[in-house]
Amino acid sequence: MSANAESNERRTRQRFAAHRDGKTIFWVELNGHRLPLNDLSLEGFSYASAIEPEIGLEFAFALRLDGIPDRVRGQARIVNFIPQGDSGQVGCRFIGFENDGAYDLHDWLTVHVITSASVRISEKEAKAIVAGPSLI
Repeated sequence: MSANAESNERRTRQRFAAHRDGKTIFWVELNGHRLPLNDLSLEGFSYASAIEPEIGLEFAFALRLDGIPDRVRGQARIVNFIPQGDSGQVGCRFIGFENDGAYDLHDWLTVHVITSASVRISEKEAKAIVAGPSLI
């Protein structure tokens, strides 16, 4: 990975695994295809791909949360590709959201933190975790 790709990859907000109990719960729709996410944050997301994408490519997306009919829509930019064996991981950064997308994403991640926590936490604590700095 190049130094530029490394700097592009760094998110300042906490990122969350897109899985719960071994199942993918967050998905992205790109060009009519539904792809499972690896992780998600307020700043961006990543997904697996066997094809190295064009870095800097901007595209429309729709995020999905299992069990929720609504979608979070917006624009994102590919910021890096990390090869991993026969495939790799595509890192994307949000450029903007449609309507209340940023607010809805924050809500989705807050609920994810509360339901995934191994100890009981309040909504206020979960919101602080979602909005807080990256712990990785």
